[in-house]
Amino acid sequence: MTDTLTPSQRSDRMSRVRGRDTKPELVVRRVVHALGYRFRLHRRDMPGSPDIVLPRFRSVILVHGCFWHRHSDPDCRLARMPKSRIEFWGPKLASNQSRDERVRRALEALGWRVLVIWECEVKDQGKLRREILEFLGGKGDESEGD
Repeated sequence: MTDTLTPSQRSDRMSRVRGRDTKPELVVRRVVHALGYRFRLHRRDMPGSPDIVLPRFRSVILVHGCFWHRHSDPDCRLARMPKSRIEFWGPKLASNQSRDERVRRALEALGWRVLVIWECEVKDQGKLRREILEFLGGKGDESEGD
């Protein structure tokens, strides 16, 4: 199947994809903040510049887009492989997965706990809230200082 956009149109569209402050990330940040936790964002001094860093809990939350990070849940419709330029997308997305695994291992080797939240999981905020609370081992309303 051929792409419905010209290469320059496709390039323009892909250049608009953001790496931070995405809608799923903002949802997770609002939930974590509403639970009373305070955090830092995108710390560049840490492997992979994690999306959310909770130093007091030595924990990080990574918010992954299902397409870009290749969510492996068979029920996730957002992780589909493009029908065009498979020779480009296959290695590109596999490379993203490898990088994610390296980052996770590096963070854990430094003593950080890692929670990955997938884009498709942010729709159910009740479940998201429970998952975050379980990960952080608390009831919320904890102040987060540096």
